[in-house]
Amino acid sequence: MRKRTIRNGMGLIMAALILIILASFYNMQLSDLFSLSPAAESRIYSYGIFWAAAIGGYGVVATVFGFVLPPIKSDANVRILPLVIGIFAMIFLFFYLLSSSIEAPSKDEQRRVQPGETITI
Repeated sequence: MRKRTIRNGMGLIMAALILIILASFYNMQLSDLFSLSPAAESRIYSYGIFWAAAIGGYGVVATVFGFVLPPIKSDANVRILPLVIGIFAMIFLFFYLLSSSIEAPSKDEQRRVQPGETITI
């Protein structure tokens, strides 16, 4: 087991998770930050998911090769646990953001009706 190869692969997997979170939940904020059009905002989402899949796939392949290859003596000091904890934290953050986005009302629903306003149904 080559720990350095596993660590590099897991780093790529964590980068893919971060990219998925940014593309899925913060694409509107990114497009506002760079003053992009709505069409460019949808491209941010599609490119983000595409590159996350590509980087994550490469990370999985690198991690599997790290488990298959014979060990090297210089890999004795390499620690994998911090990346495993980071990956679990990113997965937890993704599901937390997913559940909070489902439960959160839209901006129109949050505004209270003022006295004298009509409600259109």
